Amino acid sequence: MKEIQTYILFNNHESGMKLKKELSDAGIKSTISPTPRQASKCCGISLIIDEKDIDAVNSIIEDKKIEILKIQQIEIERNPNRDRYC
Repeated sequence: MKEIQTYILFNNHESGMKLKKELSDAGIKSTISPTPRQASKCCGISLIIDEKDIDAVNSIIEDKKIEILKIQQIEIERNPNRDRYC
């Protein structure tokens, strides 16, 4: 099963953690995730957000002057049998 996820990529984890806090304070759901290899070859964290929140997230990034690399949408394939043992 394929789906699109929206990732915010960062140069460093401090920026990621700062944005995570700001989004939480604004009531916007985000999830900390390893940066997908399709998005960047660097190690680091990224935030997964809902596509519908992109405008609000961009506004917070600008207002709080948080440095990001980019916002990227990636098609991922979910395996429904992952972590299923019986």
